[in-house]
Amino acid sequence: MNHSTIVFRRANADDAQKIVSFYNFVGGETTFLSFEKDEYPLNVDEQTASIQALDGNQNNIMLMAMDGDEIAGIATISSSHKIKARHEGELGIVVARKYQGQGIGSELIRRLIEWARGNGVTTRIRLDTRTDNTDAVSLYLKFGFTVEGCCKNSTLLNGKYYDLYIMGMML
Repeated sequence: MNHSTIVFRRANADDAQKIVSFYNFVGGETTFLSFEKDEYPLNVDEQTASIQALDGNQNNIMLMAMDGDEIAGIATISSSHKIKARHEGELGIVVARKYQGQGIGSELIRRLIEWARGNGVTTRIRLDTRTDNTDAVSLYLKFGFTVEGCCKNSTLLNGKYYDLYIMGMML
């Protein structure tokens, strides 16, 4: 693990512009995200509102890995507030390519799991990942996620279909 200069913290409303720019950038670095370059679905005002909605929210969080003023990675757990589903959080994570392989993704996931175990609501975490994203699959397996299912031909990219694993873990 080589992230001694990386600071891990929760997102705040002042980060909204950087977050939108980061997601729009990393969307072009990899085909593994659900969106492409400049295709992130939120604008700055919407991102600000989304971050503000996290205040006092027991089962939703956005963590950032910061290298000075630069975002190295972002990880989230998003949960419903519906009684029957609020125990389950969906994990999302992305680390910028230049920061990959330094343990940042592992540390973000570790912190999210620790937070979820202590929030008094979340008892299960789930995620989706393309089956050919072998580095991510290995990382999730290392943390105790299991493959619970496979959605065939879930992603269509440049005329080629890709399968998607549904992975989960009970806390």
